[in-house]
Amino acid sequence: MFNLMSKPREPADPADLLEWYDRHARAMPWRVGPAERASGQRPDPYRIWLSEIMLQQTTVAAVKSYFEAFTTRWPHVTDLAAAEDGDVMAAWAGLGYYARARNLLKCARVVTRDHNGVFPDDPAVLLTLPGVGPYTAAAVSAIAHDLPETVVDGNVERVMARLYDEHTPLPAAKPILTEYARALTPQLRPGDYAQAVMDLGATICTPRNPACGLCPWRPSCAAWAMGTQTELPKKSPKARKPTRLGIAYLVRRVDGAWLLERRPDKGLLGGMLGWPGSDWNDAPEEAPPIRAEWKTIPGEARHTFTHFHLRLTVKTALVPMERQPTRGDFIDPEDFSPTDLPTVMRKAFDLSRGA
Repeated sequence: MFNLMSKPREPADPADLLEWYDRHARAMPWRVGPAERASGQRPDPYRIWLSEIMLQQTTVAAVKSYFEAFTTRWPHVTDLAAAEDGDVMAAWAGLGYYARARNLLKCARVVTRDHNGVFPDDPAVLLTLPGVGPYTAAAVSAIAHDLPETVVDGNVERVMARLYDEHTPLPAAKPILTEYARALTPQLRPGDYAQAVMDLGATICTPRNPACGLCPWRPSCAAWAMGTQTELPKKSPKARKPTRLGIAYLVRRVDGAWLLERRPDKGLLGGMLGWPGSDWNDAPEEAPPIRAEWKTIPGEARHTFTHFHLRLTVKTALVPMERQPTRGDFIDPEDFSPTDLPTVMRKAFDLSRGA
């Protein structure tokens, strides 16, 4: 057993962090700032949920424009629930981890159908929604509904590891760091507090060169006292990612139409439109989707997924109007936009265009 309060020099006070947050809270398009919240304005649970799903394994800078585009096009969860699957997947293109987009639609439809378009405030009920795990349930409960739920992301883990000088490496340290965070979660202003800890990690207690002189919790930080803050959090060595190979076939018809196919819902890039291609493995076999004179483009389209690196050979062809594909469909040029493609498919397109 570990002693929650055995390491810090002085107990960390959530009030000190909230006072700092009141002055330094980051402006976010989905956030209701501390001054607005104090005046009675409440966050929209839909916007909090949407932002949290988008922010999973993605940076704030990358998410902002997507969030604004989504909420302009689908301002309420009921609007998103009524959207066409293909439109949502196209709007998500470039954010990666496409299972999130599929679950986004499923969740919006469950909330609309089973909860009258209102996100529940009970974390246990939130956990029954598609794509909602413990972190997202806690974030929606705390930030949107101001319930004292413990919200732990990578920023919070880093803050807790340093505050308590915890040297157990991640991921084994996760339950320990969560308990530290839970012990500090206040009953008063828990929504602001959850965002304050994340802001502290993002702006002050950063992975490299933390600005300890500006930290409201410096007097309580055991790592600062020990001089170990830049060593934490410790992480177990990552396994080396394998490299897979593949072939992408970019086919254009003489009228300008492009041959695309929608990938199966399950698996990588599930439900997304992309170029027909081979399997991705150590030695991919040719799998052209149509009879054609193929030109191999110099170079490779390279992309890194969570568990492997991918190197795509890109082949192009121009075919006559009457030529029929064995899979996929031709998309009229006015309906085709490279920006609607997932990143790896857009890289293949850019390579074919000499970009």
